[in-house]
Amino acid sequence: MFITGRSQTKLDEAVKRVGSNVTGVQGDVSKLEDLDRLFAQVKKEKGRLDIVFANAGIAKYAPLGAIDEAHYDSIFDGNVKGMLFTVQKALPLMPDGASIILNASVVGSKGCRRTAFIPPRRRPFARSRERGPRTSRRGTSSECDQPGAN
Repeated sequence: MFITGRSQTKLDEAVKRVGSNVTGVQGDVSKLEDLDRLFAQVKKEKGRLDIVFANAGIAKYAPLGAIDEAHYDSIFDGNVKGMLFTVQKALPLMPDGASIILNASVVGSKGCRRTAFIPPRRRPFARSRERGPRTSRRGTSSECDQPGAN
């Protein structure tokens, strides 16, 4: 298992909690060079990925009217760009029959007064519907999980 995260301290804690057979690779999914480094390491150590669980959950709240471009970019870069390129860069390492799981936020269906968070966390649902038919030719499944939505 490979896990990635921006904070080395939190990544080290997560590796310790998982225990054995896990490699932590520090990186930011919104930075394509970090994703390239991650998947180069996966290819070198394992050669393939059977499952990709993509969860980029950045929540920075601000009232409408106070959101600037940097705020917007930080949310969309992680939650949308990061998730899309994580999956796209993982595909060459995924054999036929592999699985892609996109983790979305419950905020998209339960609501939140801070609207800047909702749109990017709903995108995985649309992406999984769009991506599913394209990857299914290889027998790769594409699902989107929304914890707490039921």
